[in-house]
Amino acid sequence: MSHPSRFSRHALTLIAATLVVSGCKPAAQGPAGAPQAIVPEVTVAKPIARRLTDWDEFTGRLIARDKVEVRARVSGYLTKVHFKEGTEVKEGDLLFTIDPRPYEAIVQRAEAVLTQAKTNADLANIEAKNATTLRQGQVISTEESERRLKSAAGEQAAVRAAEAMVTTAKLDLEFTQIKAPISGRVSDARVTEGNLITGGTSDPTLLTTIVALDPIYVDFEVDERSALKYREMHKTGERESALFQRIPAEMALVNQEGWPHKGEIDFVDNQINPETGTIRARGIFPNKDRLMSPGFFAKVRIPGSGEYDGLLIRDAAVGDDQGSSYVWVIDAEDKAVYRPIKLGPLVDGLRVVREGLKADERVVILGLMSVRNGAKVKPALADMAVEPAKEPKP
Repeated sequence: MSHPSRFSRHALTLIAATLVVSGCKPAAQGPAGAPQAIVPEVTVAKPIARRLTDWDEFTGRLIARDKVEVRARVSGYLTKVHFKEGTEVKEGDLLFTIDPRPYEAIVQRAEAVLTQAKTNADLANIEAKNATTLRQGQVISTEESERRLKSAAGEQAAVRAAEAMVTTAKLDLEFTQIKAPISGRVSDARVTEGNLITGGTSDPTLLTTIVALDPIYVDFEVDERSALKYREMHKTGERESALFQRIPAEMALVNQEGWPHKGEIDFVDNQINPETGTIRARGIFPNKDRLMSPGFFAKVRIPGSGEYDGLLIRDAAVGDDQGSSYVWVIDAEDKAVYRPIKLGPLVDGLRVVREGLKADERVVILGLMSVRNGAKVKPALADMAVEPAKEPKP
C-alpha cells in the first residue's frame, strides 16, 4: 500500500506545477486588443506673408560733415583763449585774441596816408580845372595843361591805393580776433596764452580744430559686384540708384543691436578704385543728441533688392540636412511631410523663406524631434510671431 501512496503524491505535485506554469503565460490578444501606437503632439504655425526688401551690409567710419583747422591769419602774441576745450561752439563765437595794438597802429598810419592822398588829389583837381580855363585863354601852354590834368589823375590813383591799404590794415586788425568759422565741437587749444604764433599762408600756426556733428556722415566702400548689381536693378526698374537720387540707409554702432539710425545715401563716387575694387559711398544720418563722433566704426545697410512678397518663419522650425535646410509640413491628414526650403536673411527675428513653402501650410515649430516623415501627428495651431516658452522633450 506504500507504493500507491507515493505515486499519488508525485501526481499531485506534477499537476500543481503544470497549473502554475500555465498561469504565468500571457493570454493571447486578438486584433481588437492590439496596443495602439502613440501619436506625438506638435505645435504648428502658418508662415507670415509680408512685403520684404533684402538689405546688403557694409562697414565704414563716421566722419564729420564739416571739419575746420583753425589757424592764425596774422602773426603776433596770443593774449586770450575764449572757449572751453571740448565744448560746442557756434559760428562766429570768439575763440582766440592776438595782441591787436601793432595792427591798430598800422590802421592809423594807413588812414593818415589816405588823408594825405585825398588832400593832394583835391589840390590836383583844382589845378586841373584852372588849367582848362587858362588854356582856353592861352595863358598857359598845352603841355602845362596836360601835365596838370595827368597829375590830378595820378593823385586819384594814389587815393585808391591808400584806401586799399586802409582796408588791408583793418582786415589784419580784424584777424587778431579769431572766430569760429562753423558751428560744432571744438578741440583743445594747441597754443596757450603768451606764445608767439605765425599767421599768413606759409605754414600758419594750428590753433585748434572744429568738427560739425549734426548731421554726421559715414563713409563706406561698396564692392564692384554689388555696385554692378545696383546699376542693373536701376536699369530694370527694380530699385532706384544712389547715383541719381537719395536712397534709404540704416546704421548701427558696434555696441548697438538692430539698426537704430535711419538716414540716406547722398553720395557715390565717380569711379572704382582699381587697387581695392571698391567704390566709395557716403551716408548722412541725424545726430541730434551728439553722441556719435567722427572716427567711430559703423555698420551700414542699404536695400539690396526691390520689394517682393516673402514668407517668414521661426528659425527654430528650420532643420539642417547635410548643408540643406528643411521644415516639417503637416498635410490635410495630419501627417508630417519633409519639405526642403531655400532660406533668406533674418527680418525682425524671423527667417525669410525664398522657396519651398506656401503661405497656407502648417509648419512644425515645436516637437520637431518626435516627427517622422509620413507619420501621423496631433497638431496644435499657434502664432508664428509669438515665441513659445520652451521646446518639449522628445
